[in-house]
Amino acid sequence: MYKIVFVDIDGTLIKKDQTVSPETVTTVQRLLAKGIPVILVSARQPDAMSAVSQMIGTTSQPIVSMNGSFILMDNQPVFQSVIDLDWVRRLHGHSPEEGSGLVYYVQREWSAESPSKWTEYEQKKTPVEIRIDTFRNLLQDWSVAQTAPNKIMYMGEEVFVQELQKKLSHSFGDLLNIYPSKPTYLEITKKDASKENAIRFLIERMGIDRSEVIAIGDNFNDYEMIRYAGLGVAMGNAPQEVRQIADLVTDTNEQDGVRKVLDKLIP
Repeated sequence: MYKIVFVDIDGTLIKKDQTVSPETVTTVQRLLAKGIPVILVSARQPDAMSAVSQMIGTTSQPIVSMNGSFILMDNQPVFQSVIDLDWVRRLHGHSPEEGSGLVYYVQREWSAESPSKWTEYEQKKTPVEIRIDTFRNLLQDWSVAQTAPNKIMYMGEEVFVQELQKKLSHSFGDLLNIYPSKPTYLEITKKDASKENAIRFLIERMGIDRSEVIAIGDNFNDYEMIRYAGLGVAMGNAPQEVRQIADLVTDTNEQDGVRKVLDKLIP
């Protein structure tokens, strides 16, 4: 019997118009009423997840944000992983070309050196205003606060992201997780920050066995959690490499794939 569900947001739970169907909300509420937690696991920062959590009624559940680098229970941090500032400096040396973007996420805050169409799009998802400042000032403030980014994200056209992933993986692949959350976003976290590790962390606290876990996702940052879960589900819109390692492939996010698979697995 499955006792917990972990579900990605973008490309999985929500449609392109950022909505969740009423039928999917009903399914989530049915599972919660049965005592089965439904936990959002996303590349988004925490405040960019809150609207979706309110939409489906999971505000009392833990959330796994920024690819597992910042986990909250009862709205309080219970785990976080940060990228060493020395690595952040080195990554900054790969600043994106014109027309691309580079964003830093530190807990509930996010920042960039300059605004772009990419940051404008991300700003629509969160009430937290982006900080625009020089890298020097950002680095100084992080040093004083004795903190560092939980996640770094490059944004750009698909070809740029593919080439950058190859380059950064060659230089940092042993130190950092470097994978796209969609073709135009390249996400970077420390090795101990992943959706798989987040699931492991939470189920150990809850006393739930791995075999009792369902994980649903659509992209490469979901690959590990899909493979790890007792039952890993890939969306119909997931890349072939992700669909190949899943136990099940459901319909697309536009066609309520999450609802369809959960209604089948937990009637």
